Amino acid sequence: MDLRDLEKYSSAITLSDMEVFVFPELMYSLVLANIMSPVIWKWRDEDCFKKLEGKSPWRRLMRMRQYIMDEYEFNLDLNTWGLTDKETEMKRFEPWLSREQIARSNTLFGYEGDKYYFDVDIRRHFGLDQYEGDVIPYWKTETVEAMNAFRLKEGYNTGAGECVSLSTLYAAAAFIVCGIPLDDIYMVLTPLHSQNFIDIQDGVITNNRRLVTKSMWFNGTEISNKAQRAIRNEQVTIVAHNTGWIHCLYPEATMNKNVYETFCQKLRNYLTAELNALNVANFLRSNPKYNRYFQFCRYRRGERMFIKAEVLFGYEHGSRFRIYDETFEKLLDEVNSEDYSPYKYNDRICCEQLMAFIEYEKIDIYNPKDRYKLARFISPFVPEAEQWVADLLDFLHIEPKLPKAEEKQFRPIEPLVFQPDWSREQVIEYLERMRNSNPIADLAFYAYRDMTRCDWRPFVKAAIERSPVSAEKTAQMTAEQIHSWLSGMPSASIYDGPRLAQPDEVANYNTGDGIEKAFLLAS
Repeated sequence: MDLRDLEKYSSAITLSDMEVFVFPELMYSLVLANIMSPVIWKWRDEDCFKKLEGKSPWRRLMRMRQYIMDEYEFNLDLNTWGLTDKETEMKRFEPWLSREQIARSNTLFGYEGDKYYFDVDIRRHFGLDQYEGDVIPYWKTETVEAMNAFRLKEGYNTGAGECVSLSTLYAAAAFIVCGIPLDDIYMVLTPLHSQNFIDIQDGVITNNRRLVTKSMWFNGTEISNKAQRAIRNEQVTIVAHNTGWIHCLYPEATMNKNVYETFCQKLRNYLTAELNALNVANFLRSNPKYNRYFQFCRYRRGERMFIKAEVLFGYEHGSRFRIYDETFEKLLDEVNSEDYSPYKYNDRICCEQLMAFIEYEKIDIYNPKDRYKLARFISPFVPEAEQWVADLLDFLHIEPKLPKAEEKQFRPIEPLVFQPDWSREQVIEYLERMRNSNPIADLAFYAYRDMTRCDWRPFVKAAIERSPVSAEKTAQMTAEQIHSWLSGMPSASIYDGPRLAQPDEVANYNTGDGIEKAFLLAS
């Protein structure tokens, strides 16, 4: 193992945000490590999933959402894994990416964000303003065992993890518990976020602990708008899949080209909605500044009644019912009589009138001529009619900033192909056989920490060089005090079998077996 490989393989142990950015193979190696772990396989025995045996992957995935919501919290405590500095990390990664490339594309090194973030102090937004000068957090990604071990930390009642940890957890669980093939799971990373696109029904995107279906993506709520931020505003840096990966900065890609192009089309389809009454209502919900120009109409006892848009949206807040979906009539029944007017508001356009025009004229929002026609129609009521139409188009379609296939040299590796009906043992045996032909499979065993199957040098390098938490905790201790502290800890590893925790995991979770404590003492 040469020095370059040693850097990469030791990064599979520590799995920091910046290491995953520089070594895109690591993203999927962590998914495989979680698939090899016994932890998620045990979820199959939970009553909530036993009851769904034989049910569709979709049903199980929707139940998985609630399970992860109950069992994990989103952790954005940047101090969890200690501190490093830009200069040290820049120097580490110079053989792979220039300082300028890293600074333009990674939050920790100066990335300022795209359109959405121009008006946001991004360092303050993510809590980075607490660090002075070149100091930056280590921001490590957790294995499922490390996520579960947050329960051992003060202040946590459940497991926890940051966005990359949660996305890799979801990918592994979708395969193991929900029976979704790896072929249908795509990992999508931006400088500020990590999400998955799951090719099931109309598509599902994971967002931290949540799942977002296509209908939810376009429902115009604050939660959905937050889920959109990364894909709507940022460059996608990495797409990872069981066939390989593609990176915005590297000229070569290992992902199958046809698979990548198919993914791009499926993601674009997910990010595109039709112009209909429901989505007009969703748009107005997402853009309340326009509500003062609109009203809704209903027939009650044979008479037309009118209600201002902002008033009707106000009723939505405390209701299970929504405008223009199958529950619309029930929502209208909840409105107090005094909020209806028997007279049309002359300075507002009626949404029913708008939809009649759209349907009669067969307006195609993606056609510039039709957008002009629509703007002219609403202009007597909406002062900035062209802007309204432009915002509507922007709401109905997001063009993701994906790595461009035409700029890449595709050098595919042998894909990892195993099925959801395999046992855990079969998966591990298969990945073991694939180590010589697929580097991601090889790296997975380092992320998995099975030291009977790995060269010790990467683990030792990571332990000695990248353990800022244990270093800080022991900085003022003598060797005897450190020994006493370690002796007082429970002697249990967070990992099973011949797998080992790093010193910072021992220090953070205050538990470790003998050899793990010895590495902390040495580090």
